[in-house]
Amino acid sequence: MKIEINENYCKGCDICIFICPRDVFVKSEKLNKKGIYPPIPKYPENCTKCQLCVLQCPDQAISLLD
Repeated sequence: MKIEINENYCKGCDICIFICPRDVFVKSEKLNKKGIYPPIPKYPENCTKCQLCVLQCPDQAISLLD
């Protein structure tokens, strides 16, 4: 399982961090080129492919890949 976050679309709202029932995402400690701390999939092995993060992301910035 690979989880991709497109930083060109992500605005750092952190909905994915709060909505994930398996705590897959954490806020990055590094600013990106847009000046935000984007979420990162720190624990992708916990992902159950429920797709809540994909469905709730207002920017369509998250992709789940096999």
